[in-house]
Amino acid sequence: MPRWLTDEEQRAWRGLLQMTGRLDAHVNRQLQDTSGLSKADYDVLVPLSEAQGWRLRIFEIARALCWEQSRLSHHLARMEKRGLIEREDCLSDRRGAFVVLTASGRDAIETAAPAHADTIRSLVFDGLTSEQVSALTAVAEQVLQRLDAGEPADATT
Repeated sequence: MPRWLTDEEQRAWRGLLQMTGRLDAHVNRQLQDTSGLSKADYDVLVPLSEAQGWRLRIFEIARALCWEQSRLSHHLARMEKRGLIEREDCLSDRRGAFVVLTASGRDAIETAAPAHADTIRSLVFDGLTSEQVSALTAVAEQVLQRLDAGEPADATT
């Protein structure tokens, strides 16, 4: 027997979907307008800019972004053509490669980050109390823990 969502759960779920979709669209427009980067570009540049030596294995980026390998490969090829990243062979694993942030890539994210942070702050955090931020954090962490644990789709607990 299906476990239908309650009216409150349905409202919360649909609100979450609409909120994340609209935030993604707004952030993508903001990044394009202020820096010429797409949200996907920014999403790739962030973990690279935070990594030791500004380099990560392709599978590490795919895992961090929850992207399929083929999507990431195509996007990295476009970013490489624009000079934001470059690929290097991995000497310890001939099948693997590193993605390395170039100087242009570092400049791009350093230019984009302040306006991006201002946008996120004004759209999300300026409208929330510290208690709401704590609740949002707790909800996100709980759902992510269930996803990481591989909870079955039909879990009853």
